[in-house]
Amino acid sequence: MNRSNHDPSDRSKPVGADFLHLDPAHAPPGHTTDWLTDRLRTAITHGDLPRGSRLPPTRTLATDLGVSRGVVTEAYRRLAEDGHVRGHGRAGTIVMATMTPPPARTHPHTRPDPSPLFSPHPRPDVFDRLRQARARIDLSPGVPDLAAFPRAAWLRAERAVLTDTSASALGYGDPRGTPQLRTALTHWLARTRGIRTRPEDVLIVSGTAQALGLIGAALRHQHIDTVAVEDPGSLGVRHHLDHAGLRTPPVPVDEDGVSVDALRATGAEAVLATPAHQFPTGVVLGGRRRRDLIRWAMEGGLVIEDDYDAEHRYDRHPVPALASVAPDRVCYAGSVSKLLAPALRLGWIVAPPRWRPALVEAKRFNDLGSATLPQLVLAHLMASGDLERHLRTLRGRHRRRRDTMIDALRTHLPGARVHGAAAGLHLTVTLEAPVTDTDLAAAALERGVKAHPLTWHRQRPGPPGLVLGYAGRTDTDIREGVAVVGALLDQHTR
Repeated sequence: MNRSNHDPSDRSKPVGADFLHLDPAHAPPGHTTDWLTDRLRTAITHGDLPRGSRLPPTRTLATDLGVSRGVVTEAYRRLAEDGHVRGHGRAGTIVMATMTPPPARTHPHTRPDPSPLFSPHPRPDVFDRLRQARARIDLSPGVPDLAAFPRAAWLRAERAVLTDTSASALGYGDPRGTPQLRTALTHWLARTRGIRTRPEDVLIVSGTAQALGLIGAALRHQHIDTVAVEDPGSLGVRHHLDHAGLRTPPVPVDEDGVSVDALRATGAEAVLATPAHQFPTGVVLGGRRRRDLIRWAMEGGLVIEDDYDAEHRYDRHPVPALASVAPDRVCYAGSVSKLLAPALRLGWIVAPPRWRPALVEAKRFNDLGSATLPQLVLAHLMASGDLERHLRTLRGRHRRRRDTMIDALRTHLPGARVHGAAAGLHLTVTLEAPVTDTDLAAAALERGVKAHPLTWHRQRPGPPGLVLGYAGRTDTDIREGVAVVGALLDQHTR
């Protein structure tokens, strides 16, 4: 009878700990306690165990290392005497010391970045830098009232999903997204945006940012290298399209929306538009312009419809999505970033049949599909009606804050012209004063107030201005922030 050359009991012998990769085989014979104390002390002083971190229970670490519990207890006692750790009863043993950071090393050829934040030609990381900048009052556009996130409804939906979801649903799924969310979205889009589609036509993505990247990949696959964009139009969108390797010629926007005649003159085969609430001016694409744009698309063009905040309207009737009229010529993109929170990273694309295979392939090789559990929770919120209830609450709150900002602008910037008040999460103000809006925004930040200069969102020359978000701020913050901007404008124009 053949027997293994290995003793089966070897499989249960300790082989070291995952914690700091400690291996007692490296300890000098008879000095295991000294070795363990030195390894832990070194880890603390080098920052591998930062202040406030918890050491493993003595019994657990002893078992992992295959040593007596007394060895670990003695090592912890020595560290406590040195002031490196402190016992906190049931809370365990906590690291108390802090590492001394080594002197910063500067490469001889490395120089500090001299570019200012509020450059007229901002870098692709400008929004990251602005978010990191300290400010008392953040009037940046594009952020909803995050304090109003429906935590209770989300937790209820999450509990229901975790109760009902099978183990198999936690594996890899369809890269297009879960059937539950794609089905819920077909109902949501039909009710709120007039779009009639099927679950198999919907692609779930990680927000509009990923949607733009996937659309860019699909366009390049079809040898399209140009997407015309509105001007003024979103700097962030332009950066994403640039990163996708696409040229972005500007198309002027007036009080009726994007100029289709100017679009034709660019020769572009695709255009990105925000017809329901143009960013940043807030205009709605007029009826005649809508027909002209659809006619342009029917002649062979593709409209990428960024429906970024269509749900947030206050003083005007709803406007159906372009995709509801020309589904074969419009690639529709939306998300819950402005409705719930950007942190969810959930959005969708409804594309014409010609583009769907390339988009699904791009999504598959990008990340195999968006996270399943948040999709299921969002589907539950949509199906239960909780999302619509949340939207009604937000509209009332956002309307009041919008009114507060308009009143503050009348008081502190009486010469400014206000745009886009009927909907959205921000107001755009244009200024007649001879001022550089990037300088004004920089001065406001020095006084603790964040805002976007309108120049950031332009490619062609135009009047100076600011883009001011109001949805996520209190009335007091809005009044104070606008007052700061007004005082600075007075100083600049004296």
